[in-house]
Amino acid sequence: MTDTFKKAWEELLSPFLRRPKRLQVAALCYKQGSGNGEKKILLITSRDTGRWIIPKGWPIDGKNAPEAALQEAWEEAGVRKGTAGKLLGHYDYDKELKSGLPVAVQTLVFPVKVSEMRDDYPEASERSRKWVSPDEAANMVCEPQLQDILRNL
Repeated sequence: MTDTFKKAWEELLSPFLRRPKRLQVAALCYKQGSGNGEKKILLITSRDTGRWIIPKGWPIDGKNAPEAALQEAWEEAGVRKGTAGKLLGHYDYDKELKSGLPVAVQTLVFPVKVSEMRDDYPEASERSRKWVSPDEAANMVCEPQLQDILRNL
């Protein structure tokens, strides 16, 4: 590759590489374990790869970030009632859009204390869900920053 061609290629791509990250909101759903009182974290599988994740999605018009996280917890995990807390932190990842192109995403994580779950929810047939300890959850998810949030609970 000639230097001129390489420089032209880098100039063409640089606006795309510097694009700001898109924003998502996530619900880190938890409950106190029976007996020992240890926290349990709710993980779900992603629809595309089946990897373990927490409920998350794009912001929703008319809802603030914690409210949108609660909506995602209902649609993706069946959390019917819960209380969202203050922002725990964020994690970054690359999401592949339907077009096949990756987009950088920053995901805001809100704790959600679960008080009621349902087995019949919008994405029940598309996902599995599992309650695990924070350490188990950290070992099951792929995103390093989310692993840190889980280990620091």
